[in-house]
Amino acid sequence: MQDQTDKELLSLFRNPDHKSYAFNLIVRKYQERLYWHIRKIVIGHDDTDDLLQNTFLKAWKGLENFRGESQIYTWLYRIATNEALSFLKEKRKKFFLPLVDVEKELSSNLESDTYFNGDEIQLKLQKAILKLPEKQRLVFNMRYYDQMKYEDISQVLDTSVGALKASYHHAAKKIEDMLKNN
Repeated sequence: MQDQTDKELLSLFRNPDHKSYAFNLIVRKYQERLYWHIRKIVIGHDDTDDLLQNTFLKAWKGLENFRGESQIYTWLYRIATNEALSFLKEKRKKFFLPLVDVEKELSSNLESDTYFNGDEIQLKLQKAILKLPEKQRLVFNMRYYDQMKYEDISQVLDTSVGALKASYHHAAKKIEDMLKNN
């Protein structure tokens, strides 16, 4: 399952007799990575599950037209990122919340989350990450936790590699300062 290349998976998907099987392989290959990517953005387990399902629904509908100019996981990360950011934007609009209040809510959700099993240091790190501007938070999570290459992050966020390196540097510095001062 994990050994199949994108080209093999796409070829299998484009065969009408194996379409569902191929998509199932794609889901199994990437669902855990995408879950944790989304989870770092929206924090809550239930919201993450819903957004992950939405991501794969959009992928199912769009995979037929996927040109293969990027890796499947990069394409899926972009869909997942857009879903998560749209979710947060809707949440802000729905409740007329400024960005700071949404961050406070996410931080509060993190503390009360029964699925969060990190220690006190991990909790402080996550709270510090939530205080970052949205783009810096995304870049930091993708680079630090997901260990994505800047080139892949560039495709997901449609930003230059240089700008991403600067964002990551600023994010890491802010987190370091926040952890030192708390």
